[in-house]
Amino acid sequence: MDNLDFLNISLIDLVDIVLVAILLFSLYRLVKGTVAINIFLGIVIIYMIWKLTDILNMDVLSNILGNFISVGFFALIVVFQQEIRKFLLLVGSSNFTSRKNVLKYFNFLYQKEKTNEIDVKLIIDSCNKMAQEKTGAIIILERNTNLDFVKNTGDITNIQLSPQILETIFFKNGPLHDGGIIIKNNYVTATRVVLPVSENNNSSKRYGLRHRAGIGISEKTDAIAIVISEQTGKISYFKDGDSVKFESSSELNKIISEDLTF
Repeated sequence: MDNLDFLNISLIDLVDIVLVAILLFSLYRLVKGTVAINIFLGIVIIYMIWKLTDILNMDVLSNILGNFISVGFFALIVVFQQEIRKFLLLVGSSNFTSRKNVLKYFNFLYQKEKTNEIDVKLIIDSCNKMAQEKTGAIIILERNTNLDFVKNTGDITNIQLSPQILETIFFKNGPLHDGGIIIKNNYVTATRVVLPVSENNNSSKRYGLRHRAGIGISEKTDAIAIVISEQTGKISYFKDGDSVKFESSSELNKIISEDLTF
């Protein structure tokens, strides 16, 4: 009967399980859409492997992973310092316990598919016009990952999207044409941003600096990039560090629209 003791679950055990689930879900929401989500998932995988080796009495590997996890706790504080700060601010907020916020916080069971409201056709039409004029451009469409670390390298803006705005920004002799722009929800949220350049050797041989910047930001975040070549006028589309092939503007419109749905 001792082997079945774990089936004797009390009310306190249920409360304990629910609280742990809420805590884990809260941590997931904090890091969701950020680069830290990959670190978070890595830690979960290592912890599960450690527990499995402990159950199977694999002493050597279990001790190694156990020491890594215990020492790594302090490293996690450094890695997740922004997320921890955000979590503590959330808990300490005087509005956190209000009825409206509590209901909103526990509304994850009813979450629906979200769409980043960007006028894709407007962007593509503007890109086609700039491509005909061989105007170089790099346009970053923000998705889940917060791009504040990139925005801070340029000029923070809040400009409603329009064809005139895009063409003005990337006008060759304009003050804003250097660097890339970031678009979210039909607003240009930053201009003249400096993007991380891809260090992939294959990319460096095939593409110039502007294209490598588009690849770089799509490698390090879930953002997608549209790049127009100043030499050829060709439009390129990058996602997850790779170039996405398309045959027509309508096909590109469909691909981007699908990628902006998450």
